[in-house]
Amino acid sequence: MIGLPAGTRVWLVVGHTDMRKGFDGLAALVQTTLQRNPFEGHIFVFRGRRGDIIKVLWFDGQGLMLLAKRLERGRFVWPQADAGSVHLTPAQLSMLLEGIDWRMPRRTDTPSLAA
Repeated sequence: MIGLPAGTRVWLVVGHTDMRKGFDGLAALVQTTLQRNPFEGHIFVFRGRRGDIIKVLWFDGQGLMLLAKRLERGRFVWPQADAGSVHLTPAQLSMLLEGIDWRMPRRTDTPSLAA
């Protein structure tokens, strides 16, 4: 994962997005649907209808970056709402990109008493 500057917010665009959209189409979607500026340095994540493809739009201060990922097996976990956005932490974004359920991650081991 690319290191994010402090203060960068991650927004999941709920619902499904036409994955044929590129830089301009996704930036326009951020402006019209979310009423946000795609050039303010925040990250916007979009999911396709089947749930196996996501696209990430990010302005790094010099230009827009468009990252895409397709899972060969499984689906990306997504909110059930039809419109709007959901805020994630950078750690939750990392889990999402790995195909992990970011809503309720569980530890693999429970700490025990030292003595």
